[in-house]
Amino acid sequence: MIFETHAHYDDEAFDGDREQLLRSLPQKGIARVINVGASLETTKSTLALAENYDFMYAAVGVHPSDIADLNEETYAWLKEQTAHPKTVAVGEIGLDYYWDKEPEVQEAQQEWFRRQLVLAKESRLPVIIHSRDAAEDTMRIIKEAGSWETKASHMSEEETKVPEEEAETVCGVIHCYSYSPEQAKEYVKLGYYIGVGGVVTFKNAKKLTETVRQIPLERILLETDCPYMAPEPHRGTRNDSSYLPYVAAKIAELKGVTAQEVRRVTWENACRLFGVE
Repeated sequence: MIFETHAHYDDEAFDGDREQLLRSLPQKGIARVINVGASLETTKSTLALAENYDFMYAAVGVHPSDIADLNEETYAWLKEQTAHPKTVAVGEIGLDYYWDKEPEVQEAQQEWFRRQLVLAKESRLPVIIHSRDAAEDTMRIIKEAGSWETKASHMSEEETKVPEEEAETVCGVIHCYSYSPEQAKEYVKLGYYIGVGGVVTFKNAKKLTETVRQIPLERILLETDCPYMAPEPHRGTRNDSSYLPYVAAKIAELKGVTAQEVRRVTWENACRLFGVE
């Protein structure tokens, strides 16, 4: 079975067949899905999906390109959503300098990135981090936050209690990883996981394929970012979780293991990070 750790099934691209597609996923080997919020509105729709499907979970958060709607009132609402029983992460949060190059906009992104990291610390949830053309600032802010391993949700309250020396730290996954293998190793040292999706199957994805070769399989998560980033041979079409076997097969080729081993280990990785069975 496959654990899909990053999807956007509330996207309008799925409006025509969303229910049919989602109900078909378990039969296609997709046993767990995390739908990820990217704005206040998509956080709401993400939670609604998680409530409607037993195998789906939610990540609540605001993408750096959508921070205009964040203020003290909406931040307080977002904080409330971290207590929802199907919420397993804070995300998609981070930095994106590809479109926003103005210093004041980048400073605002950094501020809300830090605030949402604090949210994750307070709720003891992992984070799902988006970082595009912002490698240095992302690493710096993450290092300021620190790192810790979340515990499985089935453990007792005492077992899940964060040690005092780790109470002010956070951990998670670098979504849709696009930087160097060397930087990926730095994230791994901090306790982070690396999200790998359809891009790894592209012929020009040299940095990502080398990253997969060099980091432990125990630090890789499978993701689609659907409806975007469909893998070969479906590149350019609408992506969905049923295409993840192509990603697992490519990772297996790069690591010299079987696709079944990739599915098993990445399943265990996701369960460990997000605290679900």
